[in-house]
Amino acid sequence: MTVLDEALGEPTDARGRVAELHEIRAQAIAGPSEKATEAQHAKGKLTSRERIELLLDPGSFNEVEQLRRHRASGFGLEAKKPYTDGVVTGWGTVEGRTVFVYAHDFRIFGGALGEAHATKIHKIMDMAIAAGAPLVSLNDGAGARIQEGVSALAGYGGIFQRNTRASGVIPQISVMLGPCAGGAAYSPALTDFVFMVRETSQMFITGPDVVKAVTGEEITQNGLGGADVHAETSGVAHFAYDDEETCIAEVRYLLAMLPQNNRENPPRAEASDPVDRRSDVLLDLVPADGNRPYDMAKVIEEIVDDGDYLEVHERWARNIICALGRLDGQVVGIVANQPQTLAGVLDIEASEKAARFVQMCDAFNIPIVTLLDVPGFLPGVDQEHGGIIRHGAKLLYAYCNATVPRISLILRKAYGGAYIVMDSQSIGADLTYAWPTNEIAVMGAEGAANVIFRRQIADAEDPEAMRVRMVKEYKAELMHPYYAAERGLVDDVIDPADTRSVLIRALAMLHTKHADLPSRKHGNPPQ
Repeated sequence: MTVLDEALGEPTDARGRVAELHEIRAQAIAGPSEKATEAQHAKGKLTSRERIELLLDPGSFNEVEQLRRHRASGFGLEAKKPYTDGVVTGWGTVEGRTVFVYAHDFRIFGGALGEAHATKIHKIMDMAIAAGAPLVSLNDGAGARIQEGVSALAGYGGIFQRNTRASGVIPQISVMLGPCAGGAAYSPALTDFVFMVRETSQMFITGPDVVKAVTGEEITQNGLGGADVHAETSGVAHFAYDDEETCIAEVRYLLAMLPQNNRENPPRAEASDPVDRRSDVLLDLVPADGNRPYDMAKVIEEIVDDGDYLEVHERWARNIICALGRLDGQVVGIVANQPQTLAGVLDIEASEKAARFVQMCDAFNIPIVTLLDVPGFLPGVDQEHGGIIRHGAKLLYAYCNATVPRISLILRKAYGGAYIVMDSQSIGADLTYAWPTNEIAVMGAEGAANVIFRRQIADAEDPEAMRVRMVKEYKAELMHPYYAAERGLVDDVIDPADTRSVLIRALAMLHTKHADLPSRKHGNPPQ
């Protein structure tokens, strides 16, 4: 050992160096202090590493740039240079398949993003895109690190650019586990799915203090951007749960239904539910009377494997259901009108919800099954002034642009433009089936009769009796269950009890479907 080494107190042999490495790693893993960890737990929140342990298979995590530190100075930063710089990045496995992850560490600078912090995230995002594997972000950060100024803002720009580059290439899932404000909220908005935890996670562009200063409105953080607000009102969050453990377990479940990237198919599972299982309960579950409501969720439960499915955006735009389930072990996306809410009509929010879901399924090679029972678009001044034409066109565009296998099934009503938009044969559905209870028409019989036979009804001695007669006549001529089938607009009218087996056989045939879109840079979908 030299005099200089002795003076510095540094180890000079390999064993000493390794011991020093382990000490540094232990410090990086432990975090800033036990007090900081206790403060995190006191808020009902886990640490970044505890969250990663829940997400990934045991012992599978490989950390990247654990010893990274910031190089900033000023405002006291030069005296505080913790390892990881407030974000843990790396990869591991979920049910044996590779998944990349980054997790903000709120104990370090409040999880705020600085230059080194952002560079770590950029690197792990680049690795995920190159490897063709999902990326999960565990978000618990206070936004840009103010002390680093514009460098921090530029770091967000790099994240947004990579989110966009990865869109439709690899699944991107954002898990909100703390407050995320300003720029920190935009990255999740660019990803495929957003999970939130009640009470502890919030998302907003401007916080309650700014809102009060500008508008005079007083509101809490949860009232402004909490999990329930975004799951029910804004539609920003796809899923909301009461605790982190349940939330992260559901992220694992979702990952098990998604492919690694856009070049693969979703993972197939062994199915114990018989392919030819009849569902006679459907005959009683769905009333033949088109004016009587029922729960479409129960129809889906009866059709999919073991009644198991994952509903996306369950509490937003409830008049339409979007869900991932399996048929004979194959993952399918299900879009279905919900007659229990607003009679299952399409409105602005339902159109947006379904359009984004259809796009996601198409991007990741997930076949789409559409269950129709739709009386039309929701009428009203608010809907027209809110742009129902533009928003409804989003769903139409998404279906027309989708090249995955597409099967539609008409249970009861399918009226007007809503029938066309909900993946009718005329916009490219590969196969279209109907139950004997179907009614496909421009509009309901009552409304049609009032328009077509207006003069006859008005001139009749008994207008009401004439109206009833004309309604029956219209139904008999244009709305009987086999009218569309006779004209080739429906491929078959099936026994409802056979729905499951019919869909499974059709999907098996379409498994090798290949369809190309015209060569173009990209489309220009309605916004």
